[in-house]
Amino acid sequence: MTTEAHNLLVIVSDEQAAQYMGCSGHPIVLTPNLDRLAARGTRFSQAYTNCPICVPARASMATGRYVHELGTWDNAIAYEGQPDSWAHRLTQAGRAAVSIGKLHYRDDTVLGGFTETIMPMHIIGGLGDLLGSVRDPMPVRHKTRTLSEELGPGESSYTRYDRAITRSAKQWLQDVAPSVREPWTLYVGLVAPHFPLIAPAEFFALYPPARMPLPKACHPDEWPDHPWLQAIRKCFVWNDYFDDDKRRLATASYFALCSFLDDNVGQILDTLDAAGLTDKTRVVYSSDHGDNLGVRGLWGKSNHYEESVAIPMIMAGPDVPAGHVVSTPVTLVDLFPTVLDCTATAPAPEDSDKPGRSLLALAREPQQPDRVAFSEYHAAGAASGAFMLRKGRYKLVYYVGMQPQLFDLQDDPQELQDRAQDTSLQTVLAQLQGELRTICDPEVVDRRAKADQAAVVERHGGRDAVIQRGTFGATPPPGTDATVTFV
Repeated sequence: MTTEAHNLLVIVSDEQAAQYMGCSGHPIVLTPNLDRLAARGTRFSQAYTNCPICVPARASMATGRYVHELGTWDNAIAYEGQPDSWAHRLTQAGRAAVSIGKLHYRDDTVLGGFTETIMPMHIIGGLGDLLGSVRDPMPVRHKTRTLSEELGPGESSYTRYDRAITRSAKQWLQDVAPSVREPWTLYVGLVAPHFPLIAPAEFFALYPPARMPLPKACHPDEWPDHPWLQAIRKCFVWNDYFDDDKRRLATASYFALCSFLDDNVGQILDTLDAAGLTDKTRVVYSSDHGDNLGVRGLWGKSNHYEESVAIPMIMAGPDVPAGHVVSTPVTLVDLFPTVLDCTATAPAPEDSDKPGRSLLALAREPQQPDRVAFSEYHAAGAASGAFMLRKGRYKLVYYVGMQPQLFDLQDDPQELQDRAQDTSLQTVLAQLQGELRTICDPEVVDRRAKADQAAVVERHGGRDAVIQRGTFGATPPPGTDATVTFV
């Protein structure tokens, strides 16, 4: 089927796990605008990030390439404009490509191919989280205590930034888009529900903390006993500062931020409609990664459990099947060919070896449950490289130098039973490990990542100097004094 060129609106949030939407079946979180987007389009129920941390995930999303191909290992090694992004492809074809909000590239000099960047957020000072490059031995990140301190109703620099992004996106759609030669692409990077877990009062009121469920397996006697997970908990000491009351308060705040995000998405979609552009515009909504939210004693992201690695992915608009749910696994690298397909932009010869496929094509095709979804993690808290392969009902998590994990997501969607030692599944385990090695050699990639990170640390004075410098809780939005975030 030939794809007709249309405008494209891409909205990407930060740290929204796939499960926290009404349309994905969550019994508590209210997301009426994302639900109506899914109702008029296609929801991909098995969508994954290619790396469960911001900067590497966004580099993959921009370029359509895996992290180990790019060398963007952690939050201090950001995209610098090469290789070309999908935005480069659009501008090379003479099409408008505008971004508003969070990009998380190196700095303001990196346009990433966009014809205009409005209010961009990049890594702090062009340096990012240098502490995340310290791998062996890993430091203790005491800054994690602020996660348990910055909770509840109120406004943060992030909620104010999201409000500004939303206003700017609405203004662009209302005042600028009608005069832009079609097809245009607008990328909107929102930051909710990323911590700090401070949510506007009107949304927090929807989720009384006393009524919130505790995260599953949140107490130490319920945690899975795996050395990689033990190591990350020793690095990120979240649970030294949480009790059950704070766990419920954090859950309420995160749920409220999901509804705040949804409201901003709704305002943008309503403006698109009021401008008479809905019938001419395809919309893609996703997030860069998920959030553990206290499950298994883990917070933030940075592992390959579903809470951290599974993301929302919704597409709607002309020629997109309505009210459709696709179980074919997809990942962020699929955005690159999706953008080219939706805007009828010809790919370059070097695009032929990229792993992604157009979401528009996948939405129209029969379900492909055996398509492979791949993710990797080499950043803060990783004692060794961690690699995920999802295929069919099974998910492999491969840790360099440690025992793998194997989950049957059909029988055990909560991932409470590691089947890697199950004698009846050794053939499955071997097949998945073999398939992983067709994508990369985990041991070689792990050595490369650690060598590159060691070089970064050395360039900034060595391990002791980087640790002494400290880090920050979350990248400050533009216009915020970044120096106050260091400890």
